[in-house]
Amino acid sequence: MKLLTCAVLLTISSYSFANSSLPGNRHVTVTGSAEMMAMPDIAVVNFSVESNQKTSLDAKKDVDERVNNLLDGLANFGVDEDAVSASNISTEVRYAYNRGERDKVEGYVARRNLKVTLNNIDKLNAFMDFALSVKIDAIRNIELKSSDEAQLQQEVNALAVKNAKVKGKSLANAFDAKLGAIYSINSNSNSNHHRYGANNEVYATSSRMADSTAKPGRYLQENLVFSASISVVFDLEL
Repeated sequence: MKLLTCAVLLTISSYSFANSSLPGNRHVTVTGSAEMMAMPDIAVVNFSVESNQKTSLDAKKDVDERVNNLLDGLANFGVDEDAVSASNISTEVRYAYNRGERDKVEGYVARRNLKVTLNNIDKLNAFMDFALSVKIDAIRNIELKSSDEAQLQQEVNALAVKNAKVKGKSLANAFDAKLGAIYSINSNSNSNHHRYGANNEVYATSSRMADSTAKPGRYLQENLVFSASISVVFDLEL
């Protein structure tokens, strides 16, 4: 019975090892990581426009007019219409709800959302002021990007690879071994995100368009953070 048990355990162990992603010889597994920060030079601004009117057509015309006024001024900020998404519009009935009575139609609402890519971030403040001056209702979101995003991601990947090699060599040397050939490589993650307030750069925008004496608001400009993580299995040579 003991002999049979040992044979079963040996079979299970061999099967598990055969299905493992790790090599059968001596090896070391390391994870290299890297992070780079860059200043953004592109801003993607999301706007919304809304109008309440007595008829659906009037609401649509009002929204369209304000959007057109924004589009007419894009050239002043070096923005082509190709860098604008403003094709969607929605309209709906606005009801007055009274308990015990039939709902009454009060009017109609039209809404449009716009996305504008500004390739010169230095003009962001002036562009937001202009948008509000032509009665764009709200600035919903500002996404900061880099025109060198692809290159920066390649550079941070190379740094993660270098970091993995350094870690592998250090561990191998610590055990009187040498780093051998690469058995496998797995890119765990490649990403970029924002780190708010990581530097002292600021941009300003007027807090109220109607009040020319209002002090401009100051906002910390976010850094872009590019990161990469790579897991590598190296053979070990004694």
